[in-house]
Amino acid sequence: MDGTEKKTAGGLLRKLAKRYFIDAMGAMAQGLFASLLIGTIFNALGMIPGLDFLSEIGVFAQEMAGPAMGAAIAYSLGGHPLVIFSSAAVGYAANTLGKAGGPLAVFFIAIIAIEIGMLVSKKTKVDIIVTPFVTIFVGGGLSLLVAPYIGIAVGYISEFIGWAALQAPFVTGIIVSVVIGVVLTLPISSAAICAGLSLTGSIAASSGSEGLAIAGAAAVAGCCAQMVGFAVISFRENKWGGLLSQGIGTSMLQMPNIIKNPCIWIAPTLASAITGPLATCVFDLKMYGAAINSGMGTCGMLGPVGMILGWYDKANGYPYEVTALNWVGLVLVCFVLPAILSLLFDFLTRKLGWVKDGDMKLEL
Repeated sequence: MDGTEKKTAGGLLRKLAKRYFIDAMGAMAQGLFASLLIGTIFNALGMIPGLDFLSEIGVFAQEMAGPAMGAAIAYSLGGHPLVIFSSAAVGYAANTLGKAGGPLAVFFIAIIAIEIGMLVSKKTKVDIIVTPFVTIFVGGGLSLLVAPYIGIAVGYISEFIGWAALQAPFVTGIIVSVVIGVVLTLPISSAAICAGLSLTGSIAASSGSEGLAIAGAAAVAGCCAQMVGFAVISFRENKWGGLLSQGIGTSMLQMPNIIKNPCIWIAPTLASAITGPLATCVFDLKMYGAAINSGMGTCGMLGPVGMILGWYDKANGYPYEVTALNWVGLVLVCFVLPAILSLLFDFLTRKLGWVKDGDMKLEL
């Protein structure tokens, strides 16, 4: 291969990487935000007395996560209208069958179905039949064949977290906080993993297991570190819109930027490695709320709110007295320390030249 061929091949790879891992993944994150995550925020608002109808709206939005991600990916790839509309069905199938790995399944399967759908789109006189048929047949077929295995692969992460949950509180605090925090930012459902592992001490969920309650608190710490961390350290690029969309939405919005420069992930991840053991060993935080909230972080504030509700849920038997240390720890671990630590580590990575201005810019 001569120099011209190498240059051409390199340019093609960069073009494909941008198309799929930056443009498509960025659009998928926005689709997830506009469905599952905004629905979660509606659910949180529905906890306010008199606004319970918002929870019903939230459920509708959450159930559309797969279709929203599929359509968003199709739109980002320049799909024709029938391809975009058909991708909603593909996204639903992949997300449902992929379970905890649903978003990841949607990402890969939707791209293949969309590209094949575009090969036949507007090529026949019966396009209204051919394009949806081909797109949904390919996407649905791949969902049946591949999505469950993506879910199984993500299950290995769950097994590792389950092992970590049974270790000493310090070890649990570090491992669970870091891993669940990273999973939250990846196109994987951290909430589904936490729910599947029952990361709560609630009697209704896990027979009062203290180890799982500790792991649930560490998971909350890790998720908050990623969301608050990215929201704060990218403020100079994204201002208030970025602060809110990441801080109460999802840090997954940064995935395209992480692919371009993985070093931007260092600051919030190191922050989670500190806040996790602080939550479990210093502030004695334990999750007795709904297990799914352990993987939500500050999305709709459901991580800290879930912990608070668990503290005062007598039906599920929180066995300890809630102390001032718990309250101080909750505020520090979920909000204050992730911001301060992430800013500190971000400052160091910028000083080292690993991170530069503009590396965390979002297309909002």
